[in-house]
Amino acid sequence: MKYAALGALTALVLCIGAAPAAQPSMREVLRATYGVRDISNVALSPAGTALAWEESYHPGPDPSVTRIQSAVYLDGMRVAFPDAGADLSEPVWSPDGSRLAFLATPRKGGAALYTVDARGRNLRRVTVFSGNVQNPQWSPDGTSIAILDVAHPHRKTGALAAGAREVGVIGTSFDEQSLAVVDLKTGGVRLLTPADVYVYEYAWAPDSKRFAYTYAHGSGDNNWWIAKLATIELNTRTVSDVYAPKYQINDPQWSPDGKRIAFISGIMSDFGSVGGDVYLADPLTRIARDITPGMPYSAASLRWVDNGRLYLSAHSQGTLNLYRLNASTGSMSPLTRGDVAIRSWDVARGGARIAFVRTSFSEAPEVFAGTPTAVRQVSRSNAGARRLWGKAVSLHWKNEGYNVQGWLIYPLSYDPHKRYPMIAIVHGGPSAESLPGFGNRNIDALTSQGYFVFEPNPRGSFGQGEAFTKANVRDFGYGDWRDDLKGVDAAVAAAPIDPSKLGLFGWSYGGYMAMWAETQTSRFKAIVAGAGVVNWQSYYGQNNIDEWMIPFFGASVYQNPRVYAKSSPITFIEHSHTPVLILQGERDEEVPAPQAFEFYHAMQTLHVPSRLVVYADEGHSPRKLQNQIDILTRISDWFKQYL
Repeated sequence: MKYAALGALTALVLCIGAAPAAQPSMREVLRATYGVRDISNVALSPAGTALAWEESYHPGPDPSVTRIQSAVYLDGMRVAFPDAGADLSEPVWSPDGSRLAFLATPRKGGAALYTVDARGRNLRRVTVFSGNVQNPQWSPDGTSIAILDVAHPHRKTGALAAGAREVGVIGTSFDEQSLAVVDLKTGGVRLLTPADVYVYEYAWAPDSKRFAYTYAHGSGDNNWWIAKLATIELNTRTVSDVYAPKYQINDPQWSPDGKRIAFISGIMSDFGSVGGDVYLADPLTRIARDITPGMPYSAASLRWVDNGRLYLSAHSQGTLNLYRLNASTGSMSPLTRGDVAIRSWDVARGGARIAFVRTSFSEAPEVFAGTPTAVRQVSRSNAGARRLWGKAVSLHWKNEGYNVQGWLIYPLSYDPHKRYPMIAIVHGGPSAESLPGFGNRNIDALTSQGYFVFEPNPRGSFGQGEAFTKANVRDFGYGDWRDDLKGVDAAVAAAPIDPSKLGLFGWSYGGYMAMWAETQTSRFKAIVAGAGVVNWQSYYGQNNIDEWMIPFFGASVYQNPRVYAKSSPITFIEHSHTPVLILQGERDEEVPAPQAFEFYHAMQTLHVPSRLVVYADEGHSPRKLQNQIDILTRISDWFKQYL
């Protein structure tokens, strides 16, 4: 499920401009938040001489405009495209660095694959797709491009998207994502993988004759948690299973000599939210081994630089940095440091040059590039980004043998002589981590209105190794909740926070924890629960991704209903009394709307001040800007009313 005893205290004082004296309006907050460009899909040419990336941005000053557009930049210049309204995304370099491929999606019509030369000229349309496509990759010999293709989709790809209507004979039709290969000369598209599987990730072998990929049969949304690693031959389409992990698997990458496949495996609650140990698999013997057992980090992405070394990004105590990994010994050394988050990155052949997007509580996202020991900023995309908080502090506290970390963000126009209310925001997942960032809508909407915001990373989070991430298995709402409450104590002791004016907000697993808090404590004076679970037993039969629950609960609800009941807010619902705002997407497949209705019905029956808002046609992560604006406004108003 998608979307933090006083210890050591590290302050990060932010120095981006002077904070305005007047409290900004919500429209000003949203204008500033949507003014921050999201930079992703950094692509460094193999020789390290050219750099491309993708930027997503709001096209105007009015936040009510309901469009986010994306563009591709090549060495700092926007790639020209005939249709000014098209979205350009996912740039990738040819092996010789002479051409850049990318996807273009016009406002009307399907996605197409294009190429330009290294100067952004000689635009060529290679082919047009009828369905949803993503993740283009050049073959090492430069003759073709592979891509993931849902040929005839019923909905947008991914469990976060709004679900399709479930009518007719249920369980007989799935959107299968295939690995496809595009011939660059003819534009012909060949579907490579079997028709009854969903492919999640893949990588070309160095010889351009085969692939490594992760796949599962049946529903792609539901079965990622049981996906396997396999190889497939390009010419014969011969499939060989390589490894069936105990937990989840991500980011397969071939070694340059083609003898090993590196990947990340660990307990993960969401596709795309990656953390675990690094494994190496031999595709011939089908033996895989963990080369980083006991690592105090959570690996998030991988790249080979030679046959003996990999670079990786990894979560560590509330940060996301780059590291160098020795494939033989498992030893690691940092490539980047600090209270930052490296959101996207790439490495040139041999590891001599790197490029990445870096952000923190003190700096908006920008692209940096250079040698591993000397990088420089190469973009100025967010030079005018507005800061809406005072400073950020990394808090550390001890609880029940765990060293726990979280972020305490100060309000805008902070006055040390005043006492302030505080909102704790519990992250989703639970396998995730609250990281430094700039332009977080939830934080901005609260700190700008005079609140402290606290983001704990309790047991079950990434950032302290697999044992820490697994520490909430079969224990939802207990150990992790005690870590959260101990962190609230640390925050109140560290800053002028009024302990009688505390609020709690969460979405997804955080929404579950908000509903759990409703039944467990009177400490918070107002709660906002977004897409939360009130009853794990009924939820098991309602959601479309029940496979994620088995690793965390140890069995299905039919085999062990008690473990589900003990962590369900509904079990303790008679203890509810805190005013609660409930927010929900109508067509959420990860946490279906009946969970919100069940919780709201209980609140109304028990006469707890409550309000339920359901957003039409939205999934687990609301995408329409007008709905995002409404959510932030309601959250701010709810806390203002009760705090």
